[in-house]
Amino acid sequence: MRATEPRRRLVLLSPLAGWSTPLDEIPDPVFAGRMLGDGLAVDPTGATLHAPCDGQIIALPESRHAVTLRSDFGAEILMHVGIDTVGLAGEGFEAHVSLGRRVAAGDPLVTFDLDLIARRAKSLLTPVLVMEGCGLTVLRSSVGREVAAGEFLMEVAPLERAGVPEGPGEEGSGATVEVRRVRVALEHGIHARPAAQIVSALRSLAGQVELAVEGRTANARSTVALMKLGARKGDDIRVRAAGRDAGRAIDAVAAVLTGAHENAVSSARAVPRPPGAGLAATSQLLTAVTSTAVEVRAGAALPGVIASRGLAVGQAVRLRAREIEVTEAGAGVSHESLQLERARAQVRSRLESALSSASGTAREIVEAHLQLLEDPELTEKSLTLISDGASAAYAWRRTIRGSIEALRALGDPRMAERADDLLDLEGQMLLAMSGHPGAAIQLPADAILLAEELLPSQLVGLDAARLAGICLAAGGATSHVSILAAAMGIPALVAVGPGLRQILDGTALLLDADAGLRHVDPGAERLAATRRQLELRAARRAAEREAAQRDCCTADGTRIEVFANVGSLADAHAAVRNGAEGCGLLRTEFLFLERETPPSEAEQHAEYQRLAETLAGKPLTIRTLDVGGDKPIPYLPMPAEENPSLGLRGVRTSLWRPDLLRQQLRAILRVRPRGQCRILLPMITDVAEIRSVRSMAQEACAGIGRQEPIALGVMIETPASALMADALAAEADFFSIGTNDLTQYTLAMDRGHPELAARLDALHPAVLRLIARTAEAAHARGRGVAVCGGLASDPAAAPILIGLGVHELSAVPAVIPRLKALIRRLSLADCAGLARQALEQSSAEAVRALALPLAPRESEPDSVG
Repeated sequence: MRATEPRRRLVLLSPLAGWSTPLDEIPDPVFAGRMLGDGLAVDPTGATLHAPCDGQIIALPESRHAVTLRSDFGAEILMHVGIDTVGLAGEGFEAHVSLGRRVAAGDPLVTFDLDLIARRAKSLLTPVLVMEGCGLTVLRSSVGREVAAGEFLMEVAPLERAGVPEGPGEEGSGATVEVRRVRVALEHGIHARPAAQIVSALRSLAGQVELAVEGRTANARSTVALMKLGARKGDDIRVRAAGRDAGRAIDAVAAVLTGAHENAVSSARAVPRPPGAGLAATSQLLTAVTSTAVEVRAGAALPGVIASRGLAVGQAVRLRAREIEVTEAGAGVSHESLQLERARAQVRSRLESALSSASGTAREIVEAHLQLLEDPELTEKSLTLISDGASAAYAWRRTIRGSIEALRALGDPRMAERADDLLDLEGQMLLAMSGHPGAAIQLPADAILLAEELLPSQLVGLDAARLAGICLAAGGATSHVSILAAAMGIPALVAVGPGLRQILDGTALLLDADAGLRHVDPGAERLAATRRQLELRAARRAAEREAAQRDCCTADGTRIEVFANVGSLADAHAAVRNGAEGCGLLRTEFLFLERETPPSEAEQHAEYQRLAETLAGKPLTIRTLDVGGDKPIPYLPMPAEENPSLGLRGVRTSLWRPDLLRQQLRAILRVRPRGQCRILLPMITDVAEIRSVRSMAQEACAGIGRQEPIALGVMIETPASALMADALAAEADFFSIGTNDLTQYTLAMDRGHPELAARLDALHPAVLRLIARTAEAAHARGRGVAVCGGLASDPAAAPILIGLGVHELSAVPAVIPRLKALIRRLSLADCAGLARQALEQSSAEAVRALALPLAPRESEPDSVG
């Protein structure tokens, strides 16, 4: 037995504000059935998804509706905003992180349009799952109560190891042979993706590897053979490896089968299954399709399974599939073998070329086809048939069709849908052997494509600009073509049935892939109304974007600056796109984390300069390095602390390592134009800290020959700094209130504490009173006061903060258009009145109830002027 390293428990914080709900209440069998993992759902009242723990982003689809994070603990956590939100194809979502990025608990991951999702998705319920196969179980949770973002959600701990080695293995003639039994922990067994992962993991290892279960065996280097093995969750697999890398090979296979492989959650990168995608539901729909005829007439509505949500108006264009004819008899073994290899080389070259420009779901599909093309079982069986006298084309088709039949015989609809990839590859190879690339499909404008089935390569080859929608008689909602359509943002229905065959080319169609219906020749009036609806949607989005580019004032003319919180160059670009009037908080930690040595002065300056240029002269507020406590750095070892959150943090760390601070100050001071940057100091508690840093900044200015002074601001993050705001205002040039830390220090509630964190809310009257005191002290000295914490991104808080005297909000980029639209409807008098009432309340809940009339959750701006 191999010893299992003891591991600690992990507390996950709620990534959203809302109500925690059991998974059983989710209207989707994949989540409710815990096929992807165990956890909770949150019915959100907030519109920003936060990191539930420290970790790394390991999956972020292009649609940005889901994020998977791997914690330092090894847990892989999937957060899926709403149900069937993949159909929005990214509309209403703004990502603040990128794949591979390191995040800290509470960091914003994705901001989304709550109202848009409520209207267009199947459900707002957001699953938060510990992924299946991570070897973890949920010990306790906050299910059934209201939670705020950053509050305790659940605690997880390790299960026993799933795979156990049997011993030294069988003896061979000089070769190392090992055998081990591994229990499959994958929810769907060995399907296409884990099969490809096993093949990929073994590519650099020598030796033969074989898997066996219930009398069936498979070459572990063959994706098709592994899929045909039919191994399901809970099966005990006998893994046998022979060769010098036998032990490593078995470890690699076991890592995939138990879910520990680094890519074991790649299924989360593909777009999750749309509505009706439960296995039983899909199977029944497909059966009904093949046995029921539907009469189609003008005005008829054909129901189908939603593969990609959306609305489309256009004309019917039928795709008629034609099977490529092949000759059985070959022209000799050498000739046909060469034909096969030439075709493989041609298809390989085309796929590799496509791979270089593909991304997201399209890339995954191309990778899967490349993996199948290199599958040894397909090649060997084809060559065997060729040696028996068959032509290369006949041998390839017969081999592919045999594999397809084997997959469909497993009785698993998911596996049957994966057979489409084999059928697609068959067509690509046969076209290459025929010497004809295949005629490109010419689409008219606003085409709604009708077909029995559609293959991924066919969809990729279409002109997406002319393709308004897709409707298939057969197919499943989990097929690659359905996933691809969703990723491309093309409304699509599948399993519509044989009635689709009766629709003539050119027929006017209305595809309502939100309701799962296709309307045949619905009439000019309805078509015109739908076109107007589509135009209004587009115009509204354009108007919101345009309005966000203008300066923001309240309805009575009070200037409110709306800035953005930024943590990377990509965030800065997003801020500009969303109408930010500057950067109110640049988190410089992104330059210092995930590396062995600190960034040089030149490296820092170059990054700050790029950010300044991206903002095109707008203010750039750069916070000095804020590490320590929950943000350790490998090359900056901290002394042992019983409570790091109350130890060397923020400016304290910088003053402890003044060499790093001086280097950062010089890098900031060199940015041009000279007046664009401001410096912000984190975790200030007394005036001596400000004086020390100002003295160092003045020395740095003298050292680089800079004459212009630079504004030096402080973050108000503790009750001490809020209570000392009058004294701090005499030394600082501006204030920026960090409500995240201010709230947890004021209420003495650690966001990670499993018992207390549930009551953490920045709209607590105690926190608001400290904000009011800070603003009063700032105004008395003529200092500006901003809020850059999470409260600035909460629309419900905006009128209260403005009423308390805050005239600058620094929010996550995606919420800026909505925030500006809301502020333009407010009057300063109403905000001041609301703020006075809020200060007299006894709870955060009461404050939120007061704010509802001025900032209703469910509404979007009526105008954006």
